[in-house]
Amino acid sequence: MNTRRKSRVLLATGMLAAIAVPLAACAGGDDGGGSADGGGTDGEAFTVMSANENAALRDQLDALAADACSAENEALPLEHRTIAQADTVQQVTLLASQDALPSHFIAGTAQVRPDGDLGAGGLVMDYEEAFKEAGIWDNILPAAASTVQNVYGQMVSMPYQYNLEGIWYNREIFDELGLEEPQTYDELLEVIDATAAAGYVPLAQAGADGWPLTRLMGLYLFRTIGPDAMEMIRDGEASLTDPEYVAGAQALQDLALSGAFGDGFISRPGDAATALLMSGDAAMKYDGTWLLSNINSDENLVGAENIGFMPFPAVEGGAGDIDQYPANAGAAMAINPKTYGPDTEAWFSCIAENYGAQA
Repeated sequence: MNTRRKSRVLLATGMLAAIAVPLAACAGGDDGGGSADGGGTDGEAFTVMSANENAALRDQLDALAADACSAENEALPLEHRTIAQADTVQQVTLLASQDALPSHFIAGTAQVRPDGDLGAGGLVMDYEEAFKEAGIWDNILPAAASTVQNVYGQMVSMPYQYNLEGIWYNREIFDELGLEEPQTYDELLEVIDATAAAGYVPLAQAGADGWPLTRLMGLYLFRTIGPDAMEMIRDGEASLTDPEYVAGAQALQDLALSGAFGDGFISRPGDAATALLMSGDAAMKYDGTWLLSNINSDENLVGAENIGFMPFPAVEGGAGDIDQYPANAGAAMAINPKTYGPDTEAWFSCIAENYGAQA
């Protein structure tokens, strides 16, 4: 086992400060987005439509409405609408056809791209133009703006969920077993074997949610093929049936068969996987920095100071690098240019200036 410990482990509280700052907003591109001064008219309320699954966003906006944005809320009351994330594309398409999109709404990735139904139809706001005009663009972290641009092809989403992803681990378990952060995939397998032998769930993943498992496969591909592995698929330069891609699926299957995820992982939901790490029953969990709210809460019986964070390890001979972290900005949260009047602009200005610090 490699005994080197690199200085990339961050205390949860410290990382929260670093990640929370960019959670303000991000903005638009040159094509498809609505104009910042396109004559929008405020609705009767500042209506925000979000996914049922994203209660954290609603809680944060409610907190702003009660405090930092109370004046904006008095002028234009905050009103929530929710939909199942799986129904986003269908519901947003229906609302757009009825000219009934809310002021601020979740949308599908393809919908808000420059050639998407909303992007091409001018139904999503150009955030950068709007926020520069309002004098609040400097609140946006360039890395968050870059991520949104890369994901959506233009600046059409608020990165409320701007996050890095990696492996959270229990420092106490690692110290108990004399383990160090694995620098290579083979070392990760050694850690998995050692923690399983000691009676811990090595890697608590939520099989019921799907993505926590496919993310592991994707990261393996990013380490072997390189960070452009999926762009090559998109651009027709490679196929998922190519041997190097099949190897990623095989690596995931091997992990599952080895017992790395523990018993019953296929039906395990996300909150149960998190509980395994927070209770000290699991040694590791692959997740995003959105987990910080759990790590810094009372439900973490291990203690925030005992949770470390590390990147997915390198695969020997691979084109990827251990210092490359995947980042994402969550589901697209667009602005309806038709309801972007002065009171709505005031709301977004307040969000951009205060959301990050509060979150």
